[in-house]
Amino acid sequence: MADVIELRQYTLRPGQREVLIELFDREFVETQEATGMRVLGQFRDLARPDHFVWLRGFPDMAARNRSLTSFYTGPTWKAHAAAANATMIDTDDVLLLRPAGPGVLADLDPAVRGTPASSVVVATIHHLPVPPDDELVRFFDGAVLPLLEKAGATPLALLRTEYAENDFPGLPVRTGEHVLVVLTAFPGHDASVAHEDRLAQLPEWRDTVEPRLPGRVERLTLTPTDRSMLR
Repeated sequence: MADVIELRQYTLRPGQREVLIELFDREFVETQEATGMRVLGQFRDLARPDHFVWLRGFPDMAARNRSLTSFYTGPTWKAHAAAANATMIDTDDVLLLRPAGPGVLADLDPAVRGTPASSVVVATIHHLPVPPDDELVRFFDGAVLPLLEKAGATPLALLRTEYAENDFPGLPVRTGEHVLVVLTAFPGHDASVAHEDRLAQLPEWRDTVEPRLPGRVERLTLTPTDRSMLR
């Protein structure tokens, strides 16, 4: 179970993304999970060739602290930290989240790791002026997600800000922000592009849903690595 989730966006040195992916997928998946966390997904950002995006989950904040302490003081990180850090410019773009409703994150299958991944995963980050209340979450769950699906997306998860204090200061997270994050999947990039056109043509989206959406949105269009569970 992953009730606390990190959405991590890394800025890398030019040309180093494939170096990090090869190292990460070989050394940092099972070894992190051995400490009690789950590596949910690893991705290339299609719009930014020097960005690597990934998600990991924890049962709760106390488990997060234990797992991070164990991993970052353990032998695998000590052996490979220098090589990993050499690929990176910035690793502090991190949102701390929790599920806002049911989704696939609790049921991901490790058996898909190592099989070719051709899908596209889109993370849409809706920035809010205040913390999301239950009414807004119900609106996303009952109106936004069904219309995304009607236009061809496969909804994967709805996530909201986790406001617990980050008690592992060695890994900073973004604070003072209020977000709802929608994760969706598509068979490929063409399908994700076509989805935007179909969505814009739905009268109920254009007239009812879109006017209620927050004004500031980040949209990450991601391709999973072959060892990503989320795909």
